[in-house]
Amino acid sequence: MNSHRINGTTPFSALIEACWREKYTLQRFTHDVIAGITVGIIAIPLAMALAIASGVPPQYGLYTSAVAGLVIALSGGSRYSVSGPTAAFVVILYPVSQQFGLSGLLVATLLSGVFLLLMGVCRLGRLIEYIPLSVTLGFTSGIGITIATMQIKDFFGLTMPVMPEHYVGKVIAIVHALPSLQIGDLLIGGTTLFVLLIWPKLHIRVPGHLPALLAGTAVMGILSLMHIEVATIGSRFSYLLADGSQGQGIPAILPQLVLPWNVPSASGQTMTLSWQSISALLPAAFSMAMLGAIESLLCAVVLDGMTGRKHRSNAELVGQGFGNIIAPFFGGITATAAIARSAANVRAGATSPVSAVIHALLVLLALLVLAPSLSYLPMAAMAALLLIVSWNMSEAHKVIDLLRRAPRDDIIVMVLCMSLTVLFDMVIAITVGIVLASLLFMRSIAKMTRLSELAGKLPNERLVLRVNGPLFFAAAERIFNDLLERSEGYHTIILQWDAVPVLDAGGLSAFMRFSELLPADKHLIITDIPFQPLKTLARANVMPIANRLSFYATLEQALEATASLQDTPPE
Repeated sequence: MNSHRINGTTPFSALIEACWREKYTLQRFTHDVIAGITVGIIAIPLAMALAIASGVPPQYGLYTSAVAGLVIALSGGSRYSVSGPTAAFVVILYPVSQQFGLSGLLVATLLSGVFLLLMGVCRLGRLIEYIPLSVTLGFTSGIGITIATMQIKDFFGLTMPVMPEHYVGKVIAIVHALPSLQIGDLLIGGTTLFVLLIWPKLHIRVPGHLPALLAGTAVMGILSLMHIEVATIGSRFSYLLADGSQGQGIPAILPQLVLPWNVPSASGQTMTLSWQSISALLPAAFSMAMLGAIESLLCAVVLDGMTGRKHRSNAELVGQGFGNIIAPFFGGITATAAIARSAANVRAGATSPVSAVIHALLVLLALLVLAPSLSYLPMAAMAALLLIVSWNMSEAHKVIDLLRRAPRDDIIVMVLCMSLTVLFDMVIAITVGIVLASLLFMRSIAKMTRLSELAGKLPNERLVLRVNGPLFFAAAERIFNDLLERSEGYHTIILQWDAVPVLDAGGLSAFMRFSELLPADKHLIITDIPFQPLKTLARANVMPIANRLSFYATLEQALEATASLQDTPPE
């Protein structure tokens, strides 16, 4: 296997490099086991909480962490990434699960995996570099606000039979439901949140997720002695086994091989696989794929900065594609690399994808051993956990820093993306954000293109100007219109193009129109033409015209050739 393929889209590239090309020792394996156990402890409650937030029972989040986490770790292009359900997907998955049921969500996940695989095969991994920070920060902050709003119901134990689809409707419904607040749920959620907030200040190496949930569960135990009941995973969710028996909470069984479109929701709903149903799911699937690609590659870039190693972006997309194609056949919902879990993986001493494999195996073990205990976790504690996740995802410190220091255009793009994500849809937000950012960027670049007069020992009959900046569609028309006005009273116009890096079709059209509009007694000379503009002129078959249009290699040659011309005073 040659290095070119390893650096391209080849699956298993991170695993091959970390465990085959490099010496994999018992000491490295020990570090990976410790890191995998650490991340697994974090992933178990998060996977359940994110599945609940996505509108499906908690075990499907565990299936995702186990199956997708295992497949992506083995086949991806980032050796430290840990994949599973993430908060970013909640705003997309929840509407899909409500409209199409669990089977529809699994089929959409499968389709998103196909999109991701195609992105990797087509080598689109580097396109992440073209998404501005203002766009990514805007939609991630908007997602954080949306997720936090969705947790208020369980955090306060509010009675809300139906959660409205749109954000404004959600806020109004929550306000109307505030009188139904349950003090028990609030005490549990508050205790869990308090532990999560103070735990990092204690500098204890054990992740704070588990102690916080244990503290919330302990409060629930005290409340039960006072005959105060609160909602738990066991009371909220039920499951049906193959033998027809029904249980509460989480089934203590490993993920089963299933056809995604045949998996029933809690109401027994499945989807009919047809071209019409697939067409209805394609927009959501594409959104999942785009978000998965963005988040997984952003995660890999963050890990590169932490470790000094480089990921294979296209191979990572291929691995993400495999994970999201295989996971739905075992009940797994959409997965991508999780920045918080991956960073914890690095800090815990991981050296290879083996740590992510250990994390996935620990989740499987939890399904078999801890399922009955996990059913006792209170919903308010899970909501508190997601409130911290949404706060971290919002990256409020970066938002404030951008508002203080960034140019006005970046601030406008970020605020617009954030607002559109919250009020409408993440896909609309990213699309509008990228288009607006591109337009504002082109406007800024266009303003940089200007004319500067080369003054000094030049006779009056010659106007000698230097064009600084690209002559592209957004700038060329303005530049040549300005030049047409400034050329009044001059017989010879000399333009030095040494600072023109680009001449596009719009710039060429503006140049040709300017040449045609010049009066017949004027002579246009172009000098110092760089390679790209020269190539564009040659392809357009632009030829010199005697006493009308000339080209010289240097400005000095043009000045020498026109030195004998005499100025004709204007009338």
